[in-house]
Amino acid sequence: MDQEQQKSTNPEKIVLGRITGVYGLKGWLKVFSHTDPMESIVDFSPWYIRPEAGSVKSRQSAPWTKVKLKAGKRHAKTVIVKLEHCNDCDQAQAYIGSEIAIEQSQLDELRDENEFYWRDLIGLRVINQQNVELGVVTKMMETGANDVLVVSSQEEHGAEKKEHLIPWTMQQAIIAVDLEQGVIEVDWDQNF
Repeated sequence: MDQEQQKSTNPEKIVLGRITGVYGLKGWLKVFSHTDPMESIVDFSPWYIRPEAGSVKSRQSAPWTKVKLKAGKRHAKTVIVKLEHCNDCDQAQAYIGSEIAIEQSQLDELRDENEFYWRDLIGLRVINQQNVELGVVTKMMETGANDVLVVSSQEEHGAEKKEHLIPWTMQQAIIAVDLEQGVIEVDWDQNF
């Protein structure tokens, strides 16, 4: 990696993917993207990357390095990219395993009051119309028909975890989302 690249320790990064390998001899890299569609990851520049470290704790404390994207495209079932200052296979090897992130300010503004970034829903409490708390959103899943909230809760005795899979269907299963209060109201039976 080029020594002149800026270092950043700002924790407000949004991870969009990971560099998984080298493509060819001229410094191109293979990328696993979390964006939808996957090639949308190349629409963001600069990227912030940090190398894979031994433990999660040491990786989270590692500084982010700002890099510029020269080119990128979908190639078969993956995305390939060319970073500035990465011109051969040996330089590209140093990036393998690195997380790819952007700053929050690089995200598009949401156009509709019922649009949310998945990352904003994680951790919200989920309450049904009978005012029963079902748990908190632990992750989102993409399915063929619609996205799904994964809601996890501890049973009252603390030993058993319960999980609800609630379809992300606004005005059907999802009644309201209040980001300020940290609550999603759902039309969902607590036993389902």
